[in-house]
Amino acid sequence: MKKKNLWVSLCLSAALFLGACGSDATDTADSAAGSATDASGQVTVESIKEAGVLKVGVKEDVPNFGLRNTETNEIEGFEIDIAKKLAEEILGDAEAIELVPVTAKTRGPLLDNGEVDMIIATFTVTEERKETYNFSDAYYVDAVGLLVKKDKGYTGLADMDGATVGVAQSSTTADAIAAEAEQYGITLSYSEYATYPEIKAALDSGRVDAFSVDRSILAGYLDDSTQILKDRFATQDYGVATKKSNTELATAVNDLITAWGEDGTLDALTTEWGLGE
Repeated sequence: MKKKNLWVSLCLSAALFLGACGSDATDTADSAAGSATDASGQVTVESIKEAGVLKVGVKEDVPNFGLRNTETNEIEGFEIDIAKKLAEEILGDAEAIELVPVTAKTRGPLLDNGEVDMIIATFTVTEERKETYNFSDAYYVDAVGLLVKKDKGYTGLADMDGATVGVAQSSTTADAIAAEAEQYGITLSYSEYATYPEIKAALDSGRVDAFSVDRSILAGYLDDSTQILKDRFATQDYGVATKKSNTELATAVNDLITAWGEDGTLDALTTEWGLGE
């Protein structure tokens, strides 16, 4: 299994500084040439073929989904494998790909600006987001959870009145937690961070009482001092996002995601990366 949980000791502090993990031949945050477009300004399967490279926005700080391997300096994970399979289908070469690291805050703007052809970065499909972007059918389904320090003694969200929860900038997590907290009649406050390692560092230092994001992401940040609470709320469907105008590309991507869901390809990849365990 390619599951990588040696991330914390090696990459946590480094990820607190932009670019600390470096870059390699297949990924860069500075895509000067932008994504491939045709004469009408749209990104299509054919325009990607003409460009000879597929540019994909991915996470580099999410264990098992998209995490930079500090030994090889390459980004690896479930979503990276999906991106490479798309490159193989479109260009006939899984390595004809440029991986552009994104965060919850930057992934939308990078797609809007045409610096990437698509986003595969734990991007949750919501009705509001569908007004702005095309989304494929879900390639993975998750739910929001809470990672806490064991010594806090929390057994669930109901115990956390007055707690401060660390969440990612521009994510939907805080809204999901707030809706659940309202049912328990408790009040929470929220602190936003640019990256997941920053939230974990805030949890470790006591600046926040909980780290909240999708449970499969939290699983990559577990250690001997922490636990994921039993609470599960706000189902999260992850989809491949493309610019709203790029309808032909969106259809082609969705057809592939649907086919891989039906033939067991996605299930095999989730097993390979230890997801859903």
